[in-house]
Amino acid sequence: MPDPSWLTAETIDLAGRIVASHAQAFGRPLLATPGAPTPRQLAQELFATGTVVLAHDGTPLDQGEGPRLIYANRAALGLWRRNWSTMVGMPSSQTAEPQQRASRQQALATAQQQQAISDYSGIRIDSEGRRFVISGARIWTLHTADGRPCGQAAAFGSWHRL
Repeated sequence: MPDPSWLTAETIDLAGRIVASHAQAFGRPLLATPGAPTPRQLAQELFATGTVVLAHDGTPLDQGEGPRLIYANRAALGLWRRNWSTMVGMPSSQTAEPQQRASRQQALATAQQQQAISDYSGIRIDSEGRRFVISGARIWTLHTADGRPCGQAAAFGSWHRL
């Protein structure tokens, strides 16, 4: 049986970049993993954590449909009521209602300029049209192993349905 989509070599590498970029941006770990987990173990921990974690690619925010999601952990998939194949690859702007996209884009642009922001709040919408508020979110720039920006990630543990 092949590995799940969130456990491919590419996604294992991406999970490492998400975790390392978070530590660089905020000076603290995203996950409380004891010892030195293998890259595969780290990817499994990131996918299984109760904190919602998403990432999108480095497509400019104002180009076409903007960036596309490249990662969503189990908590994110559950919150947006999507599976991996429908969430990963979709424009990240579609996580918000059309009337909320401008404020979302402004927060992403600010995070891009500052490398990271914390305590972001906003209204989002799931695949069935149900609205919810996220709060206390952290947004940070993803970096390649050689330090080049390659997208953004977000994490939050607080949300409620409207």
